[in-house]
Amino acid sequence: MRLRVVLALCTFITIQGAAQSQRVQRVDWPAVERETLEHFQAIVRLDTSNPPGNETRVAEYLSRVLDANGIPVQVLALEPARANVVARLKGNGTRRPLLLMGHTDVVSVEPAKWQHGPFSADRAGGYVYGRGTRDDKSSVATALMVMLTLKRSGIALDRDVIFLAEAGEEGTTRPGIDFIVSQHFASIDAEFCLAEGGNVRRENGKVRYASVGALEKVPRTIELIARGPSAHASVPRLSNAVARLSRAITALSDWQAPIRLNEITSEQFRRMASVAPPEQARHLEAVLSGNSEEIARATRYLQEHLPEYAALLRTSVSPTIVEGGLRYNVVPSEAKATLDVRLLPDENPDVLLNTLRQVVNDPAVEVTFARRDGEQRPPGGTSINTEAFRAIEQAVTQQYGTITIPTMSTGASDKAQVRSKGVQCYGVGPGNDAEDAPKGFGAHADQERIRERDLHDFVRFYWDVVMRLAASRPS
Repeated sequence: MRLRVVLALCTFITIQGAAQSQRVQRVDWPAVERETLEHFQAIVRLDTSNPPGNETRVAEYLSRVLDANGIPVQVLALEPARANVVARLKGNGTRRPLLLMGHTDVVSVEPAKWQHGPFSADRAGGYVYGRGTRDDKSSVATALMVMLTLKRSGIALDRDVIFLAEAGEEGTTRPGIDFIVSQHFASIDAEFCLAEGGNVRRENGKVRYASVGALEKVPRTIELIARGPSAHASVPRLSNAVARLSRAITALSDWQAPIRLNEITSEQFRRMASVAPPEQARHLEAVLSGNSEEIARATRYLQEHLPEYAALLRTSVSPTIVEGGLRYNVVPSEAKATLDVRLLPDENPDVLLNTLRQVVNDPAVEVTFARRDGEQRPPGGTSINTEAFRAIEQAVTQQYGTITIPTMSTGASDKAQVRSKGVQCYGVGPGNDAEDAPKGFGAHADQERIRERDLHDFVRFYWDVVMRLAASRPS
């Protein structure tokens, strides 16, 4: 009897595997790749530099394509020139929706510095060049192609699959994700979300790992304003506002917050140690040792050699702007500095502000938070113990044959607003070469580019994840 049960189970698994294989074979991947490139080049050629944005240019293109393929679409705009697109494919509702998200704005350009036009979408040497090719129109084009392919294939879905192409991620979130979350959240409410914030990293042509964004530090801006009497500079005074400001900046630059790991950073350091060169691995492992002396030594090493990892260990403060003075021979009555602060997700901002005031320890220097549009991203995290993260890991293994590393980002993205509403949001991205960014080919750089093969592989990876999470399961 037991043997018959085992044989029956094996037969069932074989049948289901064959069914899954047949279902995947419905996709004409060469045709998908040709169309992916067509849509990708079209939206890269639309100048959506932020400021001012003009994301409606891409919204209109996307809505035309989606509508022509019978996919219900909404165009939602707080400002006419800065529209967002929401499209939905209906599932049977047995599981909560899956959200696919990308932003349509890009950072500004200096056209004279580009060898290929920043909005040319030129193809050269197997690459596509242009602003937004990596950040983030590759995500937009990929999500669009997954939606089109799902619709055309007729695959039954257990979940609704929602596509959000949103405006304003590059520092002006009010007409974009803030507007959508505050006024139209029901249109994107989901259990899981895929968005920017990860990549598949190659070094010397070899894939090393895939990073998946699961957490972000919280960005805030601190302003220091030092005041004192204006006077002739020929008479040095202890009340000199510039000198007071300098001491305050130095004090905050030298101050270091306590080291605190969390679920994501602990796992990130553990998995990174498994693929890092031996010297790096030893220090990454030491961070997890629990031994204060080893942690201190490892932190010093990371600060010198791997500052991007050191920044994950604690709340950080970086001076960025200093203002003050009218003439070389006049002591100004006021001097101001701006500092970029990145809080650990569980850091209390008010407690931190009081701590920084104590560190400055000068009543003549005002220490306050400054509000800036696009910076009030709320805290919130994502678990790696979910069906979605397992699906991403499986797809990474299937498509790239490498390890998946969950990460906490020192930067910020619009996943924060979505996470704050309880959606488990993961950052994924296409492959890239570690050597590209130092050469000026990375995101926000003057020769931003993406390898065509990486774009196509990303579409297949994305499709794999969506199929694992949303395709109907046998009853």
